[in-house]
Amino acid sequence: MVRLDHLPTRQLRQQGGEFGVAEGGRTVGAGDAGFLRESHGIAASRDPSIMARSAFCAHTIASDETLVVPDARQDPRFCTNPLVVQDPKICFYAGAPLQSSNGHNLGTLCVIDRLPRHFSGNQVRLLEDLAQLVSRELELRRQAIVHPISGFVQRSSFLEQAEPELGRARLSGQPLALLALQIDHFSQVRHRWGQATSDQALRDVAAFLNSQLLPQDLIGQIGDQDFALLMVNVDLEPAMERAEAIRCGISELPGVFRSSGYRLEISGGLTLLAPDDQHAADLLLRAERALFLAQGNGHNQIADLLL
Repeated sequence: MVRLDHLPTRQLRQQGGEFGVAEGGRTVGAGDAGFLRESHGIAASRDPSIMARSAFCAHTIASDETLVVPDARQDPRFCTNPLVVQDPKICFYAGAPLQSSNGHNLGTLCVIDRLPRHFSGNQVRLLEDLAQLVSRELELRRQAIVHPISGFVQRSSFLEQAEPELGRARLSGQPLALLALQIDHFSQVRHRWGQATSDQALRDVAAFLNSQLLPQDLIGQIGDQDFALLMVNVDLEPAMERAEAIRCGISELPGVFRSSGYRLEISGGLTLLAPDDQHAADLLLRAERALFLAQGNGHNQIADLLL
């Protein structure tokens, strides 16, 4: 999910003023739930479960059109909604869907008020224009988090998502393995076959890595040709077996080199969670040092470094 907490609020503040309502807000959906992530004006409910059940945003997310409710008290779809009959006692609602670049509805941009209101056609168009601005902002934020070619989270997000796994591993006493991978001599691929071919090779590697994931794994692209795989509740021997299977599998990828006979190779560095590791970055840096050992020994191999 894209975090909205730190997105600029200038448009949000202008939103309420332009429409003459008490609040403007953005929500983002996760599954069937919609959560109010940023608001200006009326205080949001302190119970997230009430916000998650809000039928207003659910109706908007399920549609491709702007939803306008002049008086929720008179609307059979919403008159019994907790947000209408209890605080903040929403009366007026207008929401436009926030759409991703591939057409999926991610959430809503909405304005609400405690009083019934008429929403003109010009105001509907203004709300939809603002929703497009927010959608573009979300897409830019998503691109900063996710690698545009592989679709994997990038380094900072990988480390952020790995952090809770360290805490769980320490509490449970279960092992935690991290594998750092780098495609060998990848700059030569780009120089010999061009950018389009090297991008496709990255897609092929990412697709293969995806096929090797277990449900509890976490994967990220941490560099131009570098990947990291966090294996939860996996000790050294099975982690090394998986690492070798990945190395061999990538070397057998035909992909864009089918007619040339060229085969991709990777080197890897493997490590386990150690007692002195304070953060996920400690684990990753040690795995990367192991990766350097593998490359120094001739590439196309996996090295481990435990302390």
